[in-house]
Amino acid sequence: MTEEIRLQDVVQTRKKHPCGSDEWTVIRTGADIKIRCHGCGRIVMLDRQDFLRRRKRLISQGPEPVQP
Repeated sequence: MTEEIRLQDVVQTRKKHPCGSDEWTVIRTGADIKIRCHGCGRIVMLDRQDFLRRRKRLISQGPEPVQP
């Protein structure tokens, strides 16, 4: 699995969220990764290592970042 994380990536996690969904959208990247649950809209911030350990697979990749 690629280590590149883009905005608007949709990922599946190893464990389900209490709402029952296991799909999340990346809404912020950096040292910490902020993700939004597809089921209930909850926003969670994880450090990069936690995020890489908890994701199971990439469902769809976000758009390529634009270089100025």
